[in-house]
Parts: sequence; structure tokens; C-alpha cells
Amino acid sequence: MTTWNNLWALLFILPLLFILGWNYFHRKKKLPSLLFSSLQVLKSLPPSLKTRFILVPTLLKIVAIGLAILALARPQEANTKVKKNVEGIDIVICLDISDSMLIEDMRPLNRLEAAKETIRQFIEKRSSDRIGLVIFAGESFTLVPLTLDYQLILERVKEITTAASANIKDGTAIGVALANAAGRLKESTAKSRVMIFMTDGENNSGTIDPETALDIAKGYGLKIYSIGIGKDGPTKIPIYQRDVFGNKVKTYQPFDSNVNDDLLGRMASETGGKYFRASKEDSLEGVFKEIDSLEKTKVDVNKYTRYTELFPPYLRVALICYMLALLLGMTFFRRNP
Repeated sequence: MTTWNNLWALLFILPLLFILGWNYFHRKKKLPSLLFSSLQVLKSLPPSLKTRFILVPTLLKIVAIGLAILALARPQEANTKVKKNVEGIDIVICLDISDSMLIEDMRPLNRLEAAKETIRQFIEKRSSDRIGLVIFAGESFTLVPLTLDYQLILERVKEITTAASANIKDGTAIGVALANAAGRLKESTAKSRVMIFMTDGENNSGTIDPETALDIAKGYGLKIYSIGIGKDGPTKIPIYQRDVFGNKVKTYQPFDSNVNDDLLGRMASETGGKYFRASKEDSLEGVFKEIDSLEKTKVDVNKYTRYTELFPPYLRVALICYMLALLLGMTFFRRNP
């Protein structure tokens, strides 16, 4: 990128143009004249080489002055380098996939699809953070380890189904899931290690109790953002069965939905995180937006600009043109009195 350090110097072009215009319109007054009886003989003579190029010294001086003005304006080439130091965050999303996540009280379809959609939007907003995904029901396993391959994570999120569809034990093993997610962040060297824990129920299975798992997470120095999904109280859970013809039929059975607010609240408060309750149809989107604003990737930007002077070539060519004009004026285009 070319810049001009002394841009005001270009104003000298205006008086130069004024002088050139003045001389052009008053050139006839300055031409010497000589009375002669007839010009017919002179007009028949072809113009000499000297006559054809008589203005060359003047034009060279004009070019020299113009280039000198450009050199005085000091053109520079700005070479800017930006150095970014990115301090990424390691995030593990722990998602409940128990069959109760099929309850249809969240947009666009049910609790699970609402969670998948907001997770997708959250991942697409991150840029330099490693993200992992742990799913759980009556047991827990890692779907995606910590990675920067966001496309892979998005593909796995899209494939998530409930415990019954995935042929794993149903239930809500909060302790096992919490310990599993904490283990994924244990070896992380990132300065900020975050767990987003999403469930719609209470701990009712698993070999590790939630209190022990919480102590493990605190020992690793993890921050937990816990989210309780859905409304408490009597509701209906959809059940899919096959009829005698093999067609898939959806029916509903009564279900009592309860979220352990106390446990999820302590998981967040004792690790420096925050507890959210997403009970409205579209409230999950707001929850993830707040988490996104709280956990920003730290980016330090250092900008360096190096300027290279470009005026010396202008000055050299101007000097050459002016010296050549003087040389031609004193030799080939010299006017004798």
C-alpha cells in the first residue's frame, strides 16, 4: 500500500500548471520577429530536426520539476504485519440423551432436537476453541474427543438419537457423565477449561455418585455451566412402537418430569460457572448466547507497520531529466544571438 507522508507538497503542482498555462497563452508575444519581403521560399523549406524537437529541453525541465514535487511528497510503501496470539478454550458439551428428552415441550420438535440445534449454533460461532462431546443416559461415553474439527462435531451432533434408538441403557447417570466429561478435560493444557452439562432429569443410575464426580471436576479446576431442560411436573413422553403391519406408531404415556435444580446449581456455583433453567420453548438459544458471551476466546493483536521510502527513484530521474535538458540547451539546441 502506497502512502504520501508530505501530501501537502503536491500543491506545488498548481503553480507549475499556472506557469505553463501562462506561457502557452502568451507565447506569441515572446517570439522574435523579422520583417521579410516574402515567406514563400521559407515555407517551401522542410523543418529541420532541430526545429522539430526544439521543445524537448523545456519538456524535460517540466518533467524534472514534476518528479521533484512527487519526491518532495515522500511516497512510502506501508507494509503492515498483524500478529495474533490466540488463547483458545477447551469445551466439553455433556448432553443427556435419555428417552425423556423426547418430551415435546421445546422447539422445534422436542427437548433433544432443541438441544442439538442450539449446540450446532454454538459450535458454528467458535473459531479457535477445541470442543468435545459426551452423551449419556443410564451410561456415558465420549462421542467426540476434544478437537478443532468442527465439521466432524456437527456431523456427530446431527446423528445423535435417544438411548432407546442408540440401544444403550436408559436412565440418567449424572455422576458417571460428569466424571467422564471431567476426564476429557483433565489432560487439557488450555488456561480455560469449560464443561456445558445439559440434562432434563435427576440422577437415578450409574456407578459414580454426582458428589464424587463434582469433587473430581473441582480437583481438575474445571468450570461448569449446567442447564436444566424442560418443565417440571406431569407430562407425556412419546413412545414409538410397531403395529401388526410393521408401521411405526407413536403413542404417549404419562411421565413425571423433574430436574434436580439443587445439584445442577451446586455443580455450577462450586466451580465458578453458572446454572441456567431452560423451561420455555426457545430459552435454550438465549442460554447458549449468554455462555458464548461469558466464555470469549482471548485474542491479542499486535500490529507492526514498516515504511519503505519510494522517493529516491523520483529524485534520480528528475535530476537526470534536468541535467539532460541543460546539456541539450548548451549543445544541440543552443541558440546563437
